[in-house]
Amino acid sequence: MFGLQNWALALTAALSVVHQTVARPTEVHPGTAKDIVMTSHDTINGTINGIFNTPSAGNSTGASLKITVTNNIASGLTCYVTGQDPNKNKAPVMLQSDGSWYYPTSTGEVGIPQPITADIAIPMNDKGQTTDITIPGYLVSARIWFAVGNLQFFATSNADGTYSITQPSETNTADPSAGVNWGFVEFDYEEKSGIYANISYVDFVGIPLGMTLTNSTGGVQTALGLPATAVNSICGDLKTQAAKDGKPWDKLCQSINGTTLRVLSPYSFMSVPTNTGFSDYFDDYVDKVWDHYSSTGLTLLPQNGLPNVTCTVSGDTLGCPGDNKNYTKPSTADIFGCSSGPFTVDQAVDSPIHIAAVPRLCAAFNRGTFLLDGGDVQPSLGAKYYYTNDISNFYSKIVHKYEVDGKGYAFSYDDINPDGNENASGSVTSTTPTLMTVTVGGPTQ
Repeated sequence: MFGLQNWALALTAALSVVHQTVARPTEVHPGTAKDIVMTSHDTINGTINGIFNTPSAGNSTGASLKITVTNNIASGLTCYVTGQDPNKNKAPVMLQSDGSWYYPTSTGEVGIPQPITADIAIPMNDKGQTTDITIPGYLVSARIWFAVGNLQFFATSNADGTYSITQPSETNTADPSAGVNWGFVEFDYEEKSGIYANISYVDFVGIPLGMTLTNSTGGVQTALGLPATAVNSICGDLKTQAAKDGKPWDKLCQSINGTTLRVLSPYSFMSVPTNTGFSDYFDDYVDKVWDHYSSTGLTLLPQNGLPNVTCTVSGDTLGCPGDNKNYTKPSTADIFGCSSGPFTVDQAVDSPIHIAAVPRLCAAFNRGTFLLDGGDVQPSLGAKYYYTNDISNFYSKIVHKYEVDGKGYAFSYDDINPDGNENASGSVTSTTPTLMTVTVGGPTQ
């Protein structure tokens, strides 16, 4: 497919009209367990083996949490809950339809995923109705999955005697669940910190989800998410952007038999080795930024009580006073992902300046705010300046365009903004939660 694209670009003058009108979404082809590609992103690991599925083991302790789900998408909606049990050494766990925990084990060969056959699919009431779910205890690294149909989860035996849960993968077009329309809300629920939940589009856009959180004093926080038509609208805009700059933005969209299912972020798209269309996307821009800060200072605002720092390029590296690391030129994958190359962060050893600098540098690259008037101070420019550069994360721009209330991360560190200005975080949090509501399929009209 990419060979055809390059051929078309070589003949732009003759084929420009065709190039602008032919959509090229990625077609998925669901497979079986043998087609699963196990990655850390799609796996829940634990430090203890699956010994808890016995009558004496009981369930995770802690205050229960009520979740009310409003189905605005379709009949046949199914819910799944996955996570780690903080009271059992973070053992992988799933919620069963009877409201009890299930700790998956596998009797198969080490490293070979086996289907989970426990009663883990929780049916939701029909479109237009609500369903109540109770999380019976504390849960971390958790997701509430929603699917029009059924998803497939797998248990895998590890060499050290532990077990893992392998979850559906949005990047593997042959994943057994690839042909299902699905999405999830992420959360941590712990005794001391309460709940932190978010809707995030850092990895992909799937079923539109929104949520509210009510605390014990009646306070309500909301993140409304995307409308019902968001996936098709986003794909339409990505097609337009692909026609404009010749990059495979439209390939971020996944479909089956002509029906669009989801939209991958550029970072997720690039995680598949054969998807090379963006490999050098930011290279020229990075070179210009490095040249600019060879003669001009870049001021970073840590926004955490630390003094501002002025960084400069010397040779091939950017250095900042008080930072324990210098920055080599980031690759496109480094910029879209914000967690590799010069943007790695180790909270245990890195300096406070480094921990603050990485998010601000990566946010500025994604939004294209370097080299703009005022861009020598980061962050200082508000949202109206984001993505105005010809080289920017246009996936993020387009996702934010359709968010009902502007909330929902579209890349890591999307919450970095000038003081007192926009906050793109799609998160809710409380130390005393009483009710979380999730709306599936766009906000209730």
